[in-house]
Amino acid sequence: MEVIWFAVFTALLAGYFALEGFDLGVGLLLPVLGRTRENRDRMVAAMAPYVLANEVWLVAVAGTMFGVYPLLEGEVLFGLYPLVVAMLLCWVLRDAGLWFRRRLDGSAWRGFWDAAIAFGSLGLSAGWGMALYAAATGFDSPPVHPLGLLLGVVVTLLLAFHGWTFLGWRTPGRFGVTRSGRVLLASGIVAALPALGVLGGAMPYLLEHSAPAATLNVLSVMVLPVAPIMLGAQVWVWRTFRPGKDAYRLPSFF
Repeated sequence: MEVIWFAVFTALLAGYFALEGFDLGVGLLLPVLGRTRENRDRMVAAMAPYVLANEVWLVAVAGTMFGVYPLLEGEVLFGLYPLVVAMLLCWVLRDAGLWFRRRLDGSAWRGFWDAAIAFGSLGLSAGWGMALYAAATGFDSPPVHPLGLLLGVVVTLLLAFHGWTFLGWRTPGRFGVTRSGRVLLASGIVAALPALGVLGGAMPYLLEHSAPAATLNVLSVMVLPVAPIMLGAQVWVWRTFRPGKDAYRLPSFF
């Protein structure tokens, strides 16, 4: 059962990087590709329908970690407390930018929240790289380390590339590139590689910190009815908002 839940945890974290990763990547590219207001609106419109569904994966990752690896929870929150707080603030800032950028029409208002989206996306991307480095060392090394910062840069670049590939799929030809769904899938796998590599190396450590078998059995019963709903929602979102004539339509809540 411990191995099964490790596989579930790995799949959830990889899914987060592959799905939410392109949202962060588009946010990172706002200052680069969004030189005009129209381009920024189109970039946000491209990713906006996917944001809420993709963020569910992070909630699932956190819930799985707290339930399956309760001893690890204390180490993460204690060892990475400043980084975790900073990443949460960046998450709130990025989402606030998405929600508030169209509430008023002034250029200064939109410019501020567009900058918030870009800065929040950068903080989350770099923070994930540093968190993965700390996890790779068994949380014995602080995340603010030259190697941790380097991994933060690598993750940021991978997510930016994933976001660029997503824009090429969602808005073909709009930003100078057209990508197929297969290329987008490949870039999602590449974006998830750092997480997969770290979890693969940390597998013995995680298995040792797993909850008792009885707890894992209860979690299995609780999660089993929810998993199809989460996957079904993802399928619905991707089928509904696939590239087409409505690719640039911005949902009313963004």
